[in-house]
Amino acid sequence: MRDWLNLPNTVTMIRVIAAPFISRAILRGEHGLAAAIFAGAAVTDSLDGFLARRFGGTTPSGAYFDPIADKLFLGVVILTLAAADSIPYWFAGIVFGRDLLILAATGAALRFSKLRKFPPSPWGKLSTFLQIACVVTVLAANAAPGIAGRAALPSIWLSGAATLWSGLHYAWTGAARWRSGQD
Repeated sequence: MRDWLNLPNTVTMIRVIAAPFISRAILRGEHGLAAAIFAGAAVTDSLDGFLARRFGGTTPSGAYFDPIADKLFLGVVILTLAAADSIPYWFAGIVFGRDLLILAATGAALRFSKLRKFPPSPWGKLSTFLQIACVVTVLAANAAPGIAGRAALPSIWLSGAATLWSGLHYAWTGAARWRSGQD
């Protein structure tokens, strides 16, 4: 249990706690508030890792919880933006489809192979970064249409393409690791 009681994991938890507040603000049309909460919570994605490395707080539970927190955080916000017609449903489908593919493949690998390590790929990190940037852009466009409004659609397409590519990359490298028995 002590594994969970550290500053980096507490910072990670902020993303999970913030998600319903962002969702509520989006659904109420409080776009500036949603953008501010999201931006503050998104900073914790880098801050928790920095704190863990800087102060020796890297833990196995933190390594598992951080990507789960990312998925919960972004997933709730992306679904809410789709429900509010701020992003297209196809984009939400790509994000969730990729995450379900990774989850199913990880479960199958744990069940039917000796693979136990599932490191994030650079493409996965890039797609997460672009999803965060996309959500910030869409929230900013909702709060203050104009320049941000013109950037929202290209941001959605870029993030969607990167997310799709990272899903394909995970599938390809995962299958290769499974075939080779590499952990």
